[in-house]
Amino acid sequence: MARIQIYDTTLRDGSQGEGVNFSLQDKLLITQRLDDIGVDYIEGGYPLSNPKDAEYFARVRDLPLKQAKITAFGMTRRKGCAAEDDIGMCALRDAKSPAVTIVGKTSDLHVFEVLHIDEAENLAMIRDSIAFLKAEGREVLYDAEHFFDGFRANPDFALRTVVAAQDAGASTIVLCDTNGGRLPEEIAAAVDAVRKVLRVPVGIHCHNDCELAVANSLTAVDHGAIQVQGTINGIGERCGNVDLISVIANLALKKGYQVLNSDGLTHLTELSRYVYEIANMNFRSGQAFVGTSAFAHKGGMHVHAVNRLASSYEHIPPETVGNQRRVLVSELSGRSNIVAKTTKYQIAQNNELMARILERVVDLENEGYQFEAAEASFDLLVRKEAGVYEPKFQRLHYRVNVETAAGQGTITEATVKLRVNSHIEHVVAEGDGPVNALDNALRKALSSAYPTLCEMQLVDYKVRVINSTEGTAARVRVVIESRDHTDVWSTVGVSENVIEASWLALVDSVEYKLYKDTESNPNSV
Repeated sequence: MARIQIYDTTLRDGSQGEGVNFSLQDKLLITQRLDDIGVDYIEGGYPLSNPKDAEYFARVRDLPLKQAKITAFGMTRRKGCAAEDDIGMCALRDAKSPAVTIVGKTSDLHVFEVLHIDEAENLAMIRDSIAFLKAEGREVLYDAEHFFDGFRANPDFALRTVVAAQDAGASTIVLCDTNGGRLPEEIAAAVDAVRKVLRVPVGIHCHNDCELAVANSLTAVDHGAIQVQGTINGIGERCGNVDLISVIANLALKKGYQVLNSDGLTHLTELSRYVYEIANMNFRSGQAFVGTSAFAHKGGMHVHAVNRLASSYEHIPPETVGNQRRVLVSELSGRSNIVAKTTKYQIAQNNELMARILERVVDLENEGYQFEAAEASFDLLVRKEAGVYEPKFQRLHYRVNVETAAGQGTITEATVKLRVNSHIEHVVAEGDGPVNALDNALRKALSSAYPTLCEMQLVDYKVRVINSTEGTAARVRVVIESRDHTDVWSTVGVSENVIEASWLALVDSVEYKLYKDTESNPNSV
């Protein structure tokens, strides 16, 4: 089966997403990861737009890349200006990237109403820009902006623009659904029409405003496109770009195309979470293929079937994309869930233990606990019920004090007293609020005995009122999400006191980190 080129624009188009901002070092780190899995083109940015992007193209030349072609992005020359005199063209030339992507106008609406030029000048801008960069020895790709909207309104006009790009020397003509508003059948018809008038390959670039970017990209490939442009996790302006994670997995696993390098697929989950972390964004648990819920099973009947035959409720083995199966536990669980969840602990299983664990889960959920979103707390629960739980420290006392001083704002201080390896640790720490102060104090008390806690960070904190009819005396559930350099885990605490609920979830999170490190490396803590 043919190879489909993967063109990543996370560092440029993805960075235009709301709340996304990559530092220069971030961009270099992501570039290395993309190259490691076999991405074909990496669009590093627009060198004229800001000094950071210009510096990127100077620094990226020092990276030991194995496959990817670094690509600079820019627009056609300005109207009424020779390409060699255009500052944008000169910036693209000076970036010295092996490839350059030029975006030009394809829609007559944009040519006449936005640029206020005639068709002849628009075609000249496309030809001159591509020819200038080709003469500089660069591979030039042409992004036909608003192609599908333009083709729908005036197909002959749109086709003349892509033919002009081809004749000027573009290696690939990329058709862009810039507004993200077209349907798969419209994509198919337009790609078919373009391929009839072009000799060079066609690519596809879709936005996700109608939640159809993946479907539209796959449709374009079915109709002859050989390149897909998009971003990791679909980040980007408005509703985002097409998610390359889903595109890659579907192309390889569902359609049999060659993508990435030989083991690139198995690193998709790792890559997805790495980009989320670099971008300081929360994971999407329901994200296809790589989300934490993508292979999660809760209903007892489902789990029973999966234990016998995984494919009965899974469309692919999760390991194929570097993910893993999760069995959720709740009051809806049957014994199959408990058996599946406890297998990894190498605990002697018997009906009495399984029944005891299930009974404990049901009791706690009646109190307001939920374990499907707090697997780390469930792991600790299993150890306790099985009699193999050995606490790494003993909680003796904690106190939180919040006070307001004139001219100083609010001051929060937490005192924690623990027994750690037969020693008493009694420490005080300040923080930005009660939970942060408790977290700081707990780490301070434990850091000398357990130095790996410095790798751990809290990344999310959720509070949910359980019995709202009780007003301010209502019980609350706190879920804390934590991560280190290899894993992400969640813990839960429930109490009428939000600080106590937070403390319970926080202690579980630290305990899980210490157990996890001990199991992976008995000498680590």
